[in-house]
Amino acid sequence: MTTKYEPLAEEVLRRLKTAELTLATAESCTGGLIGKLLTDIPGSSAVYMGGVISYTNKVKHRLLGVRDDTLRVYTAVSRQTAHEMALGAREIIGADIGVSVTGLAGPDSDETGREPGLVYIAIDMPGVSFCKELHLPGDRAMVRSLAAGAVLELILEFV
Repeated sequence: MTTKYEPLAEEVLRRLKTAELTLATAESCTGGLIGKLLTDIPGSSAVYMGGVISYTNKVKHRLLGVRDDTLRVYTAVSRQTAHEMALGAREIIGADIGVSVTGLAGPDSDETGREPGLVYIAIDMPGVSFCKELHLPGDRAMVRSLAAGAVLELILEFV
């Protein structure tokens, strides 16, 4: 089955392979969708090392090393958390590049009143630590899909 992001995922894998770089993912609101898009393509294991689906703060902290202070002060849906998730994925998996996504897929606002569609995506690699705030439209499925596509596009910006 092909998806609208298959060409984008193929290009990510091609560029990573050409650059001889490896990738790790840390996903929250996308629930593993980025990993699925990459692993749907034969040969992805040459560059995609794996990922962590960190749907809870406990997993963000224990597996990815997101600091308790970061989660308490800035919340799970923040630029700071996205940065620490990307770094944590890169370090624990041992990849050249770590990417992350955390956000509010919906359908409800969070406890602070922030609306669904607020998403942070980040990339971490030697010499680069970058995060982007997104405000994505649509229902839960659309927000998750658009966020996964945005992470693939982010990788292409740096590789």
